[in-house]
Formats: sequence, C-alpha cells, structure tokens
Amino acid sequence: MKRSFVLCVGVALLALPLGASAQGARPAPYKAAHNLFGQPDLEGNWTNATITPQARPAAYGDRLAHTPAEVKQLEGRAAQTVEAGNRATDPNAPPPEQGVDPGGYNRGWLDPGSLVMRVQGEPRTSLLTTPDGQVPLNKQGQRPGQGPGRNVALGEAQPRAQQLAAAARGQFDNPEGRPLGERCIISFGRNGGPPMFGNGFYNNNYHFQQNRDEVTITVEMVHDVRHVHLNTKTHPPANVRPWFGDSIGWYEGDTLVVETTNIPQRQAYMGSWQNLKVTEKFTRVANDRMLYQFTIDDPTIWDKPWGGEYEFADLHGELHEYACHEGNYALEGILAGARADEDAQRHAAAK
Repeated sequence: MKRSFVLCVGVALLALPLGASAQGARPAPYKAAHNLFGQPDLEGNWTNATITPQARPAAYGDRLAHTPAEVKQLEGRAAQTVEAGNRATDPNAPPPEQGVDPGGYNRGWLDPGSLVMRVQGEPRTSLLTTPDGQVPLNKQGQRPGQGPGRNVALGEAQPRAQQLAAAARGQFDNPEGRPLGERCIISFGRNGGPPMFGNGFYNNNYHFQQNRDEVTITVEMVHDVRHVHLNTKTHPPANVRPWFGDSIGWYEGDTLVVETTNIPQRQAYMGSWQNLKVTEKFTRVANDRMLYQFTIDDPTIWDKPWGGEYEFADLHGELHEYACHEGNYALEGILAGARADEDAQRHAAAK
C-alpha cells in the first residue's frame, strides 16, 4: 500500500504544468530581459500582419472576442485564399471580364496575414478597443474617416463614385499631388504610424533597436525609420512636423511609452492631425510576442481619448530593402495617362 501511494503521488506531480507546484500555482508571469542600459529588451524583428480589421465588422456588435467557430472559419478561409492564390497562372486564360479586378500580384508575392489577432491569447474582432470597435463620433456627431469623402454623418456615406472623384480632384497635375505611398515617401496603410497598422498587402515588418538615447523602429514598408528620443520631454514648435510626427519616449517598468505630436496634415488619422497626440505603449509579454497599445487624444475633435491594441509577433526572419523610390515608372505612367485623358477631352470638346 505504501509503495502504491508513493507511485500515485509521483504520477500526479508529473501531470502538473511545467513550472507549477503541487498546490496548483501557475507559472510565474513573463519577465522581459534587460539590456546593458537597464532597459527592457524590445529589440528584434517583428510583424503585425493579421486578418483582424482595424474597426469591428457590425455583425459582431459589442463583442471584443471571436468564438472558436468564428476563428476556425476566418482562418480557414484565409488559408484557402493563400492556397488558391499560389496556383500557377494559366497563360492561356482569357482576359478578365469588364469591371472585374484581376489583382496586380500572384498571392505568392503578398503577405497580408492569415491569422486572427490574439491579445493574451484572446482572438479579437477588431484592433480598436472602443465599446463597439468603431472610431467614436466626433463633437459634431459624425464618424470621422480617412481620406476625402469619408468624414460624413453616421449612416450618410457618400456614393463610392463621389468619393473617388473627390479623392482624384487635382491629384494628377504633378507628382506632389499623388499619395505619399505611391511616391515611395512613406508607406501606405499607416505601417509607420503613429498609430502603427498592417497595410493588408505585404511587408508588415519592423526592426527595433535601442540605445541609451533613443529607440529606432525600422519600417520595412517603405524603408522608413521612426526615431523615439528618450532624453527629452519637450516637442519642437508646432510648425515643425516630420512625416511621423515628433516622438519622445520613456520607460515605465518594462513598458516603453512613446508620446507623438507634431503630426503633419498628410499623415492625419481619422481627420485629426493639428492637435493630435498619440500615446503608444510597447511591452514584451513573451519571447515571441510584444503587446502594442495606443491612445488617440484630440480634445478639439473627440470628447475623450480612445484607442486600441494588438500584439506584434516574432518575424522569424530578417528585414530586406524595399527598393521603392519616388522616380518609379508607375508615377510617370500615371501622370502621362492623365495628360492623355485631358487631350482626349479637349479633342472631344472641339468637335
């Protein structure tokens, strides 16, 4: 009997989770390593690619998390899309039907993400953490949006054709009128931010480096570098507005806190830029995960701050040069096409 009892205890101890005690204690929470400056180590290559959208689809209502069945369906659909997109292109296929977008790349060239975003293991329905997962109404009771034609009253979105016409007006006269991403100045999709998001296309990758005086975030899309100054609490005058604003940072325990102001108009977020302050927090929560939280504050537009969160994942790879430059052939072709359209309109008017 005594020998049997000892055996049972041994089996029970072996069944406990690694790091747990016989009393059922959970493993100790993750503790980030520190570098030679005593800072929590955030260095490495990270990615924020995901199929989770920034704003929550209306079908999920106020639910912050997906059900297991929803996760299986969404990730299964993403996997099928990848599989289908990687099939060889048929060189004898007929041209696409009018009005059908065939896409510009085979799927093998794209990497928008194929997994639902998890935060502390919870599969999220949106990156925004407002109660409904949407951008809050502004002081005028409107839902701010990005780009021309989007800052309209809730439920009164302009027709798509009007949006496109408003966005295109005056943007084909010279290179400076084209979008910054198209000109290879900064990424499309707010990869560099702040706040920082995946672009839904490719190259959603980052390299973090730290020293005594600053943290740098190299953004693969489009080879940009964000500089976070650590030894100051002062931003430059309001008329100094770098592409990514002015970022100052400090450490609160194992969290890097970054405050960014002086954001230029061309980098407006949800209609806010002149008085916009973005506060970001970076906390390593595992060897291969880093929690990213952001708060949007503009008292001239919203009654109170709001924001969101997600987790960067270990890239398990290296960043490579994205050799995009403003003198690319596409830009020349776009402007030439606009001139051809203008000539055609003049000829038609002269008849």
